[in-house]
Amino acid sequence: MKRGDLDDLAAFAAVARARSFTRAAAELGLSPSALSHAMRSLEQRLGVRLLARTTRSVAPTAAGERLLQSLDPALAEVARGLSALGDWRGVPSGAIRLTTFSSAARTVLAPTLPRFLRDHPEISVEVIVDDRLVDLVAGGFDAGIRFGETVDLDMVAVPVGPPLRTLVVGTPGYFDTRPVPIVPGDLEAHNCINYRLLGGGGLLPWEFEFDGREVRFRPNGQLIVNDEVLAAAAVRAGAGLGYMLADDVAEEIADGRLIQVLDAWCPPFPGCHLYYPSRQVTPALRVLIDALRWKAPTDM
Repeated sequence: MKRGDLDDLAAFAAVARARSFTRAAAELGLSPSALSHAMRSLEQRLGVRLLARTTRSVAPTAAGERLLQSLDPALAEVARGLSALGDWRGVPSGAIRLTTFSSAARTVLAPTLPRFLRDHPEISVEVIVDDRLVDLVAGGFDAGIRFGETVDLDMVAVPVGPPLRTLVVGTPGYFDTRPVPIVPGDLEAHNCINYRLLGGGGLLPWEFEFDGREVRFRPNGQLIVNDEVLAAAAVRAGAGLGYMLADDVAEEIADGRLIQVLDAWCPPFPGCHLYYPSRQVTPALRVLIDALRWKAPTDM
């Protein structure tokens, strides 16, 4: 394509849609005579007549209609590309799509996102909460937030939360008639609340580690759910043992409403990480990463 052809093609599309040199010229900021000359020059270069002209009207020929059908989506794509350049200059702006799971939405995004949006009115954020692991590219997401150990190695990952622990807990009433488990295998004799992973993932395994030994355990129980609020309610009502984040049950363990077991088998693991598939990120995503980035407390 020669230099200037794209401008002439866009001008042709404007004339063909408006069916008027006068209206198209006003839209393009040109004089009608200059626009008419540009169209004749384009037709000569292409070797085909694109516009049928009369003293009172102008309309695309059959060849012009065919060209217009191809140009409209192409020009729209060019316009979207030029618009997207706004994400890379000046004040960060544009849309960000995130995928995450319910716990991260509550503990990472909820405390920070409202202020971020107030501080950056040119940025919009869409958050899809889904406990399933999602393909970022196929799903049209800019980034995701998951536990660090579940993020693929080919992703760029940034910590947005502290290390976490998952604990096994039950109520004192539950243990009135059941022995306290000493090793993970003892859970076979207990009623455990299980969490169903959607998308064919089966039941969430209860993961343990002690002295270099790792154990993945899928215990039995009367209740299987895919909602952490319902699972927690069942545990707190004494219906079974739960596999819960330490931060969610710390106060209840401290005041005796819940009893923690298998403590030595529950070491910390990497907390929530924001991850994305490339080091090329828009300024909008970059400022969100900076806002969410977790910083370890410094010693006083």
